[in-house]
Amino acid sequence: MSFWWFWSTPPVIEPAQIDDLPALAEIHGHSFAHQWDADELARLSAQEGAILLLARRASPYGTRRPLGFLLLRQVADEAEVLTLAVDPRHRGRGIGKRLMQDGMFRLYGERCKSLFLEVDAANQPALLLYKALGFRQVGERKGYYRDSAGGGTALVMRVDLG
Repeated sequence: MSFWWFWSTPPVIEPAQIDDLPALAEIHGHSFAHQWDADELARLSAQEGAILLLARRASPYGTRRPLGFLLLRQVADEAEVLTLAVDPRHRGRGIGKRLMQDGMFRLYGERCKSLFLEVDAANQPALLLYKALGFRQVGERKGYYRDSAGGGTALVMRVDLG
């Protein structure tokens, strides 16, 4: 039996709730060497200007467990991506792209002019995603990531929203 229809519907993107934080911390732990626990995510998402979005399956037959999440922080007319993480079992299905597109749309609605992020220069999947979304490199920080597979260089990237 084929379940092609199960993933044919894009995920639902919605604001995360307090009850979601342990699952988001678990996803973050599987995605990064420096893990953020539920308390750290709660602290960051409680900051003024923070936006915490998550992706869930749209299918009523699937679990309500988060597939990935995005944490943004806006100050005045600029914003930054604090983290973007997708459960390793669900990568390659466009979930990160959908989260970023939704986050960018929300920031645009808030009259945010630009969005910044830092990404490990060795993280090719993330670089491809960000470039496809219109981000361009505006700087770099050597030795920023201690646990990097590459040289630890962080690329600072920016996209103009409006």
